[in-house]
Amino acid sequence: MKKQIILLILICLALSCSQKLRTVISPWIPYDESEEIIENADHESVRMRYKIIQSQILDKNRLWKDINVQISDFSEDDYQRLKPLIFEQNIPEIQSHIQSGKLTYKALTQWYLYRIGKYENDRYRMLNAIVAINPNAVDEAREKDKNIFSGDHPIYGMPILIKDNINVEGMPTTAGTHLLRNNEASDAFIIEKIKDKGGIILGKTNLSEWANFLFLGGPNGFSAIGGQTLNAYGRRIFDTGGSSSGSGVAMAAHYAAAAVGTETSGSILSPSSKSSLVGLKPTVGLLSRSGIVPISSTLDTPGPMTRNVIDNAILLSAMSGEDPEDASTRDNPKNKKYLEMLESGTLKGLRVGVNKSLLRDSIYRLNIEKIKSYGGIAVEFEPERLDFDGFGNLLSADMRIDLPNYLNKHASDDIELRTMKEIVEYNKQDSLLRIPYGQARFFRATTVDLSTEELNQLKSRLNKEAVRFFETPMEEHQLDVILSVDNRNAGYAAAAKYPCLTIPMGYRDSGQPTGLTFIARPFEEDKLLKIGYAFEQVTKERKFPVEYN
Repeated sequence: MKKQIILLILICLALSCSQKLRTVISPWIPYDESEEIIENADHESVRMRYKIIQSQILDKNRLWKDINVQISDFSEDDYQRLKPLIFEQNIPEIQSHIQSGKLTYKALTQWYLYRIGKYENDRYRMLNAIVAINPNAVDEAREKDKNIFSGDHPIYGMPILIKDNINVEGMPTTAGTHLLRNNEASDAFIIEKIKDKGGIILGKTNLSEWANFLFLGGPNGFSAIGGQTLNAYGRRIFDTGGSSSGSGVAMAAHYAAAAVGTETSGSILSPSSKSSLVGLKPTVGLLSRSGIVPISSTLDTPGPMTRNVIDNAILLSAMSGEDPEDASTRDNPKNKKYLEMLESGTLKGLRVGVNKSLLRDSIYRLNIEKIKSYGGIAVEFEPERLDFDGFGNLLSADMRIDLPNYLNKHASDDIELRTMKEIVEYNKQDSLLRIPYGQARFFRATTVDLSTEELNQLKSRLNKEAVRFFETPMEEHQLDVILSVDNRNAGYAAAAKYPCLTIPMGYRDSGQPTGLTFIARPFEEDKLLKIGYAFEQVTKERKFPVEYN
């Protein structure tokens, strides 16, 4: 009798466990995408003419497994009940709901995981934004619930998504490329900083492969690992921008509290503008680059991508610090109050430079008038003519040095290739799988051979020319910032090492988002954020994509 009772108890426990660990997200079944590809074949933009949408490498069901085990006790009812506490809420608002007991860090993390599965497992709404999930995210959130945030840093307990060219321990760092599909590395410095302050790394986002330094003329947001990212404001209609494409569309679709991107020239500004986000390209040297797959140690920088300025300031603050392994961060500004000073920002008396070559853009003109209506002073200027030849050669020459350095230090032991020439040959072995759009840009980089002296001279000339582009009008008219559109002038800002902040400024007649970009002098991120906050509060142009409500 005793044995029967024990057996009955074991059966009940087994049934209980199987019910508790139920499958919330059903298996992903690859579909025939040929019709979608045909429909996009005559798209007016060459960048939107896809060859592939679904990844041929990534196992989505592995992602769902990592999600399912973490949300087995979470339901659609939970999702809908918690939605008003999370959707369109900024980080301080979310923290206030946790302080009040209406929300927990565990439930917050599960809500985002559930939402990722809800949309990314739907062939008609998936954006191909996510390439890896932290299998311990909910466990980490449970630990955060044992010690509710009490003021150390507002990033505490917030789920953050990371572009997949940034090392995160426990998840591959692939840069979107077949070669690095199993590359495991310890945390990048900025990830250590986020974790030290209590942030939760939720997962990794898709990107334009090799940070958009692979092919010419193909679509933004494609990688062999993640497939084709799609824009939440118009799937297969609007460009996602690149290279931080996955971070952009993931934030538009509310897959995390904030996301990290990287930029060499336009790779944060472009996808942020295309997804109606706030994107900050910091001064090179404000944030560490160690543990990030490089293009150019001269120009690379990570940066925050968020739905509002407050969250942007919070994430920037969480990542900041001097890294002994990245000389560019030596003696960078310390302990700047990016968040605390936001509300002191104002447009009144602000002197903004208006690039006459951009005035044909009606939304740009409209927003300049808005700034003037709130007391800003707009000064029009003719842009300087520059000798900017050789910018691509700078990137190529840097990458030939910097990529092997990254691989030598961070690549998994089974990844033996080191040079760009070796990687070019590797990709040729299966071009349909590894390089469906070719590798013209990557190959071209192997042909650039500059001496150290020639490279330094090129860097110096481009920097001086780019600084002249901004400083001539800034000094002549005593300007606080210069205004641009989306990622225009991003190359000049990169070479000058000037920070840029893009803010949603409206939508084209087609519905495509666009951003107003503020450009300031080096290490004036606090100034940019205050100005951006003031602009955001009086314009409130951002709208969430209706299909992802």
